Amino acid sequence: MASWDPDVYALYRGYRERPALDLLTAIPRDLDPRDIWDLGCGLGEQAALLAALYPAARVRGLDSSPQMLARAKALPTRVEWVLGDIASFTPDTPADLIFSNAALQWVDGHAALIPRLASSLAPGGVLAIQMPVVEGLGWRASLLEIAAEGPWAKRLTGVEGVRAAHDPADYYAWLASLFPVIDIWTTTYLHALHGQDPIVDWTMGTTLRPYLDALPDDEKKPFLDAWRARLAVEHPRREDGVTLFPFKRLFIVARRA
Repeated sequence: MASWDPDVYALYRGYRERPALDLLTAIPRDLDPRDIWDLGCGLGEQAALLAALYPAARVRGLDSSPQMLARAKALPTRVEWVLGDIASFTPDTPADLIFSNAALQWVDGHAALIPRLASSLAPGGVLAIQMPVVEGLGWRASLLEIAAEGPWAKRLTGVEGVRAAHDPADYYAWLASLFPVIDIWTTTYLHALHGQDPIVDWTMGTTLRPYLDALPDDEKKPFLDAWRARLAVEHPRREDGVTLFPFKRLFIVARRA
């Protein structure tokens, strides 16, 4: 499991919150949940928002990072924080809403995971998921190439980064037997970022974590410099100082019969 730095992760909070809010607004308005789980709750903002939106519900936020949960516990909210792993998550009672924003890309075995989450819902319950789709994005491809070609290649062999998302049709097939209503879509956000190396700064809080954790200190800067050089060519800063950063995301909102 990659290490997490809440301060680094929060650098682009506004951009990261947009997909979470888009997911929240897609939850059926007539849902009246009594038991809610936020899986991979991170800093806790979305779990806190869920608690505010559904004041009668018991809301729990689960995350595998003690550092993230420590920050979440500082929020003025009634959410119950749980240290745990999504891969082994099994609620004690069926949930009315399982919400997961930008977390399942760190978990293997979606073909088994997604049906298991679906079966953890109460009748009429909702599964709401958002995860990055990094395949086909130039910045992701250049990162993988730098990792595989540099002097650090042996150290980075087998490093588990963000998992590849499956085709949307696969998620539909895994859910279709339990869910008469399934909404699946993708959105590509074009973030206009400022700063000297904004793509590196963004990914320092997420995608880069497993790679940096695997490298000794004296190799981290050369590795990052090599990727910066590629990004400067492939994603150059515009004359107005903005770097355009495309980021595709997959959304799933499904309601159980």
